[in-house]
Amino acid sequence: MGIWELLLLAVGLSMDAFAVAVCKGLSMQKMSLKNAYIIGLWFGGFQALMPLLGYVLGTNFQEQIESIDHWIAFGLLAIIGGNMIRESLSKEEDEVDASTKAKDMLVLAVATSIDALAVGISLACIRVKIIPAITFIGIVTFLLSVIGVKVGTVFGTKYKSRAEFTGGLILVLLGVKILIEHLGLL
Repeated sequence: MGIWELLLLAVGLSMDAFAVAVCKGLSMQKMSLKNAYIIGLWFGGFQALMPLLGYVLGTNFQEQIESIDHWIAFGLLAIIGGNMIRESLSKEEDEVDASTKAKDMLVLAVATSIDALAVGISLACIRVKIIPAITFIGIVTFLLSVIGVKVGTVFGTKYKSRAEFTGGLILVLLGVKILIEHLGLL
């Protein structure tokens, strides 16, 4: 996986965190850099941790799934991306408050990074060097989460659904690319 694909993956994965960070920013009276960094650290940290856990799971079962690993990577990315697209088109609004307390942030960080666990399994299937990959994913998510808080305090919910849709589309397209490459069609 090249740097551009990794960047697209990191951006795609971070869109849920970005959308929640926008909501956090909406609920703040004014932009707090300290709170934005706390939010970014929680989301970036979990977006790095979950693919690592998925990678460990994936490598432990690699021999059993080697003949279908590209289909697994495609399927997981398509499901995750499709779900993000569906959620972006939903009229339901999630309630998020301005709290940065550990118990509140833990729930949000886990919720926004569950998809990264499945992506970690996919990364194991395509044998990506995981430490540089999760570091990059964590940093991108941190930065986009901090930006999301700022966007939320300035622009409101206007960009939340677009971010989720874009992230979902990126993940689906990466899954298709992996499948096409492994089938030798590219």
